[in-house]
Amino acid sequence: MSLKQRGGSVKNMDNAKAAKARKKTEQSIELAFFLCALFAVFSVIFIAFYIMARGIPAIAQVGFREFVFGKMWEPTGDFYGIWAMIVGSLYATIGAVIIGLPVGVFTAVFLAELAPPRIASVMRTAINLLAGIPSVVYGFFGLVVIVPFIDRAFGGGGNSLLATILILSIMILPTIINLSETAIRAVPSYYREGSLGLGATHIETIFRVTLPAAKSGILASIVLGIGRAVGETMAVILVSGNTPVIPGGLLDRLRTMTATIAMEMSYSSGLHQEALFGIGVVLFVFIMILNFMLNYFTQKIGGDR
Repeated sequence: MSLKQRGGSVKNMDNAKAAKARKKTEQSIELAFFLCALFAVFSVIFIAFYIMARGIPAIAQVGFREFVFGKMWEPTGDFYGIWAMIVGSLYATIGAVIIGLPVGVFTAVFLAELAPPRIASVMRTAINLLAGIPSVVYGFFGLVVIVPFIDRAFGGGGNSLLATILILSIMILPTIINLSETAIRAVPSYYREGSLGLGATHIETIFRVTLPAAKSGILASIVLGIGRAVGETMAVILVSGNTPVIPGGLLDRLRTMTATIAMEMSYSSGLHQEALFGIGVVLFVFIMILNFMLNYFTQKIGGDR
């Protein structure tokens, strides 16, 4: 065998070894990705199983009807009705979405379609900072600014459903704005060009073409915003008044489900503690329903295109 042939054989062996090494590296990376995904799935399953195992027996002991639809929460008297907290959570969440949705979507439209690059950059930075503010800071701001303002304007002390709605509407803005802007920017440019070519104005194109085309992403931002509002605890504790009654108006006090868990878990025991896990079960089921609704509407919207 000539030196040239030997050199070619050695080179082929080196290439084969390099290919095997790359394949092993890729397999190792794929395994790492799989383990990370498995860890995430296992975490969800473990948390769900633990909450269900601790909460469902308490719901069964109290009685599903009495637990979910009972209007009195008085652990010292063995009354474990959470209906007032469910209604309070829903009222606060719906109010926050009513305010935060139009503000968030219109801000996203401005950033994606109308704002000059420099202004858009500054606003995005401010919105990202808004997302990074801790919940307790929001709550403190609401306690020292929003609550006294409501008290001076309308009376009643200020701790109310209105204060809760206002603080939650601010807190969900970054989620709605960032996801909605991403969805709007993902709309193909020829959609806009076709609309403008047919004689529509820029604003008409935004409302009749761009936003309908981005509705699945905007819907996802709404659902995640709702999840943020439902799960918020510390800020709500500071501004809501923490009274477990059904609010009859915007100036009435309330208590949410998450606030009840956070306030009472540290000193609860026995059935009281298990009932708090039962509230966690109700919250978990509510979030699952939101996710199923998101998947359903997203698939429906995708099928309609």
